[in-house]
Amino acid sequence: MRPVRDPACQLLPGVLTRPERAELVSWLETLTPLWEQRFSNVRPLPDGASQRALLRPVYWLGNWQFACLGYYEPPKGVQDRAVAAEPFPPVLRGLVDRAEAHVRRTFPPAAVPKGWRLDTCLINFYGSRDEGGREVDVARVGEHRDFEPGPVASLSIGARALFQFVRRGRDAGPPVRTMWLEDGALQLFGGPYWKDALLHRVQRVEPRPGALGPPIEGFRTRRINFTFRHVPPGHVVPYARLGAVARADVAEYVGTLAASSPFWARARATDERAP
Repeated sequence: MRPVRDPACQLLPGVLTRPERAELVSWLETLTPLWEQRFSNVRPLPDGASQRALLRPVYWLGNWQFACLGYYEPPKGVQDRAVAAEPFPPVLRGLVDRAEAHVRRTFPPAAVPKGWRLDTCLINFYGSRDEGGREVDVARVGEHRDFEPGPVASLSIGARALFQFVRRGRDAGPPVRTMWLEDGALQLFGGPYWKDALLHRVQRVEPRPGALGPPIEGFRTRRINFTFRHVPPGHVVPYARLGAVARADVAEYVGTLAASSPFWARARATDERAP
């Protein structure tokens, strides 16, 4: 791996070998992604809100941030936000080890907080949703920022995506930086400028023949993105130790996961044995 331009914002092409990519694609086909609802089905909806599904199916490793619990947003949004989840498979563990070493070697030291590790991963499935026989593209991502401390690593598989860093506000002007995220590219960014002062978005995902990843009813995937971040271990809670309301919020999701994941089957069984 080698740095490009600003050491706190790098794009590294072709970080996977052909065997690694093949192994990763095979592993992806074993997953059962969830198409989560944005809000709880147990607690009342926020004022003025209506229940809706997320734009795309997701899967998490390391810890799972269920949308209905609220995403991890320190310093206040930490309790019952990150639920212990499956470890990285070997092919991702190797990539993450290389990425962490590269960050520590090339990033400004001030951008890498003490204890930082890439220990959580959000897998987003980007593509088109079937709405009454009509294919609707839902591959864009609006402007947002990541709240987890420290640098972020993002691996793209499949169709290339147009990624942009933008300033905040309606009169923000043109994008600060635009990147094409190609198949097998690893993006790294961190520090107060790229991660906190700016927002980022995916403007579009290019067409791709066929589908990628596991079959998902009513959805055709053409790009899969792995976003690796850091959640301090003290903020990660096992499913059985979630608060009662939070556990009820996600019980149906955990039941779905348990049908195909030994990890989640064990987590569910532990909860059922709890007093």
